[in-house]
Amino acid sequence: MKKIFSNQYFLLFGRIVIAIVFIYAGAEKISDPKSFSQAIYNYRLLPIESINFFAIILPWIELLSGILLLFGISVRENASVIGLLLFVFIIAVAISMIRGLDIECGCFGRGNPVGWRKIGENTLMLIVSLALIAFDSKKFSLINQNKD
Repeated sequence: MKKIFSNQYFLLFGRIVIAIVFIYAGAEKISDPKSFSQAIYNYRLLPIESINFFAIILPWIELLSGILLLFGISVRENASVIGLLLFVFIIAVAISMIRGLDIECGCFGRGNPVGWRKIGENTLMLIVSLALIAFDSKKFSLINQNKD
């Protein structure tokens, strides 16, 4: 298993896929902060006073981390940020399922309900993020990050 997860082509492919997902998701949320704010509210996990803060800040974190990951800049650090976000998303979706909430996840606009599929998608991306943290991915990086 280590041989697969440490393969530079696997890591490059995973880095690009996760980056594109987070760039798209962040841009979608930035373009419609009101809908994203409503999606956060629907989870009923945060104090109402903090919802707009997260609706504004979270998409920019996703977008920036996705862009930096795409270009291979600080891969471990950005994979850590994305991995943490994915972990939180998995927990939020699981709590919503346990509570029986029939809501949209807030990931890519409408049509993405919380459920096992969303937990599976996020878990796969979390596994790839953990591989990027463990093994890094310098292939086709925009800048040379070798430390002399």
